[in-house]
Amino acid sequence: MRYLHTMVRVKDLDAALTFYGKLFGLVEIRRYENEKGRFTLVFLAAPGDLDHAKGALSPCLELTYNWDTEDYTGGRNFGHLAYEVDDIYALCQHLMDNGVTINRPPRDGHMAFVRSPDGISIEILQKGENLPPQEPWLSMGNTGAW
Repeated sequence: MRYLHTMVRVKDLDAALTFYGKLFGLVEIRRYENEKGRFTLVFLAAPGDLDHAKGALSPCLELTYNWDTEDYTGGRNFGHLAYEVDDIYALCQHLMDNGVTINRPPRDGHMAFVRSPDGISIEILQKGENLPPQEPWLSMGNTGAW
């Protein structure tokens, strides 16, 4: 397992980049703009992590800027933690066997979401290529909010 990033939603991308970049010292290493989804993702790394982060894309802070205005209340600005794993199906089965609800099952062999006991959303991503779709994950719907 490898830690990837923490996601934070921001209301003003320029202000956030000024704070995290110019003032706090993080460095932008990647940016992704999705016109259809109407959002921008900016990945930042600490100076001491730059060499590793540029190659492995971790550890990072992901700033998510939704183009449509929204006021984030009740902690909605904090998004999730993300980890890359060797076998997403095996980890999700292990978590389920131990009473953890899989909020977004890994139907596509690529991504799943679970929540910690404190309600923190955790994104689990398959390392490398997606695993082939398989049961029981294919027939599972979302089992909770993620």
